[in-house]
Amino acid sequence: MKTADIRESFLSYFESKGARRLPSSSLVPDDPSLLLTSAGMVQFKPVFLGVKNLGFTRATTCQKCVRTTDIDIIGTTNRHHSFFEMLGNFSFGDYFKSEACAWAQEYSVDVLGLDPDRLWYSIYEDDDEAERIWAEEVGVPRERIVRMGAKDNFWSAGPTGPCGPCSELYYDQGPEVGCGLDSCAPGCDCDRFLEYWNLVFMQFDRAEDGTLTPLPKQNIDTGMGLERIATIMQGVHSNFETDELRRIMARAEELTGATYGTSEKIDTSLRILTDHARAVTFLIADGVLPSNEGRGYVLRRLLRRAIRHGRLLGRTDPLLAEMIDVVVETMGDAYPEVVEHHDLVRRISESEEQRFSTTLRQGLGFLDAEIDRLKEAGVAELDGATAFTLHDTYGFPVELTAEIVAEAGLGVDMALFEVEMAAQRDRARAAVKDESWTSFASAFNDIASRVGQTEFVGYESDDAVATVVGLVVDGAPADEVAEGTAAEVVLDRTPFYAEQGGQVGDHGVIASEGGAVFEVADTIFPLAGLVSHRGTLASGSLRLGDTVTATIDVMRRERIRRNHTATHLMHWALRLVLGDHVHQSGSLVAPDRFRFDFTHFEAPGADQLEKVERMVNAKVMENHPVRSYETSLRSAKEAGVTALFGEKYGEFVRVLEVGNFSKELCGGTHVARTTEIGLVKVVSEGSVGANLRRIEAVTSFDALEYIQREESELAEAAAVLKIQRFDVSERVGTLVKRVKELETAAERVTTTLSSGSIDEMLGAAVDVGYPLLIARLPEMQAKGLRTTADVLRGRLGGGAVVLATVSPDGGPLLLAAGSDAAVAAGFDAGAVIKAISPQIRGGGGGKPGMAQAGGKDASGIDGALAEARRMLGAPE
Repeated sequence: MKTADIRESFLSYFESKGARRLPSSSLVPDDPSLLLTSAGMVQFKPVFLGVKNLGFTRATTCQKCVRTTDIDIIGTTNRHHSFFEMLGNFSFGDYFKSEACAWAQEYSVDVLGLDPDRLWYSIYEDDDEAERIWAEEVGVPRERIVRMGAKDNFWSAGPTGPCGPCSELYYDQGPEVGCGLDSCAPGCDCDRFLEYWNLVFMQFDRAEDGTLTPLPKQNIDTGMGLERIATIMQGVHSNFETDELRRIMARAEELTGATYGTSEKIDTSLRILTDHARAVTFLIADGVLPSNEGRGYVLRRLLRRAIRHGRLLGRTDPLLAEMIDVVVETMGDAYPEVVEHHDLVRRISESEEQRFSTTLRQGLGFLDAEIDRLKEAGVAELDGATAFTLHDTYGFPVELTAEIVAEAGLGVDMALFEVEMAAQRDRARAAVKDESWTSFASAFNDIASRVGQTEFVGYESDDAVATVVGLVVDGAPADEVAEGTAAEVVLDRTPFYAEQGGQVGDHGVIASEGGAVFEVADTIFPLAGLVSHRGTLASGSLRLGDTVTATIDVMRRERIRRNHTATHLMHWALRLVLGDHVHQSGSLVAPDRFRFDFTHFEAPGADQLEKVERMVNAKVMENHPVRSYETSLRSAKEAGVTALFGEKYGEFVRVLEVGNFSKELCGGTHVARTTEIGLVKVVSEGSVGANLRRIEAVTSFDALEYIQREESELAEAAAVLKIQRFDVSERVGTLVKRVKELETAAERVTTTLSSGSIDEMLGAAVDVGYPLLIARLPEMQAKGLRTTADVLRGRLGGGAVVLATVSPDGGPLLLAAGSDAAVAAGFDAGAVIKAISPQIRGGGGGKPGMAQAGGKDASGIDGALAEARRMLGAPE
């Protein structure tokens, strides 16, 4: 049975049991406490917590998941993965243990056709009810029901909150793949008993003292690893030998020339390429981009680990893009998002592979330097901390480091390296610790379970009469808020837009009939669908149940609306100018500006940015209508509406249309016509990460203020330069060029006046009754020539100099200078210059102690100096 057939059969089976088939949620969870989606139940946490009602009580999904806490193990075994698919069926206060167990058995035996004599079942050690259901209702032999402790068979969200026993289904693959021990049974570390389905019975609420109280609504959460059940169904003993993974691996073999099964070293690299290609494809398709932190760092490690193992297999040319192609071909039918973003995924991986090639060279340079240092010091072993730095910073597997240092006759301190690796794993586990259940008993959960979601009326109205249904002070529920207290207010309905989709939350006022005035400084979603108004009670007293009027800051909202619609125009123009690979990858829509992040692989040219700005403003001035409406996600996509890269949507969505040229999914607030935006001015563009650019811009009065500020700066510069405004750039260019020339000339003078150069020139001085130096100097200004003459005259000790140079503009310069002693001995600088300046078609003069001249013919400099030698009696 093919993997795709198993996936479909599972979902169809549970649809037949009344479950709603739902698509996989994104690998980027809505839950900020989670780094990545790592289980099928993640998208249903608000439902299990009782703060969200889906409108149905049974669901089934095939969820794409990523787990990388033990990334260094992936590839070394047959069943560990960074990316995997989890089949699941869920009950929200509907069916419970009896149905979950019976259906698991029915699907396993009647649908998949598994041999019931090979199935084993584990239950929690105290769960007599589960044993009774399996034995008496389902009819499995009691001798194949195994009781296990809480570590293996009891699930909990945390120290407190929802929890419950588990029951796992195992498939006996036969003694030939086991450890051979008589004690071998489900739970053994060998591969004989393969756990393929976990049924979680979420039935208790654990208190701080450990007391377990039955939940009012008991839930079911199950997970079956698709790769594992495919292994069983296809009669192989490795996940990587199943049809889909084997097809991807075959491409890795083709690209590298390696063959699976040749050696464990080769097999490890091929498994890593196969696994990581899937993870990379799906992470990028869900909006994750390579970076040095968070999800982006996970992606970067996967990319570089795959690239490195391609190199270990002898592949030096880029290979990930071609691996991504086969992933899309293999899995695109089940996950259309990888098809939609195929080109972008390819380009990002190619860019990262090019970047890593540079890093790899740097890493090799670092390692070579370390090897040289160790040899000089007579040390026979590379320390583990350095090996870890190479692993963590440069992406070097320790095996590669060990291989390179072995060629130099050295070893690696593996013990210290493992200590560093263990510490990193601990940090990784701590970073992805699932703390999203700890708010089970929080104030907002209580409010949401009591009153449901907040009705948003802000699309149609700037104010609304509402009822206070929740008050929270310092994280705890309150019945009343006193004057001067910072608090959070929850209303049954509100015109306040809560921060989401890049748009900041509204400000405004909530006023009660009793005279209380609550000043709202921010509006957020503490839970999906529940709006919290954060602020301070300026006057009066506010109580639960009070009737209030909620009024937003209208002028602030207007500015936000202009900026939000402008982001849609910016997205449209960027895609036309730079290409279809451009996707929005984040934004900030504030009252005073907007920020727009987008995928692109190089800095746009100034002409491209100018074109984008012109196109956006053209659409503004064309006065296009802007309208929004709600529809199903499927209908929106069929109509060609743009879904933002990496964004997550529900079954029903809000569409924003601008004219007939821009259609995007967006829940924000917008203008009614584009002319309301007034003007859009780009103020900056730059890189914010690999393959990620950012534009910042202003609109309306903020754009006018920005332009006026620029105009004021230009006018001030023109006044200082005493020219017209539109001549400033030309004049500044000329001045910059002049400054550079002067700096160059100053450097030459400095070089000429350096002790070495002075000593060298003084060595050419002759005695003509006084020390005399006649020399040609490097190009410099007249001032530099005078400074040099003063220094040389002083160093000669009662002597004289005749110097020549060419100024930066090409004109020849002559200068003669003598000390009092030289003048007394007959030296006359003025007479010298008068006699030799005709050689450069110039003229000049001065006093006996100092004279200079400029001319028009630099070719006459050598003749002028020769004439000076003849006149002063110096040898040629």
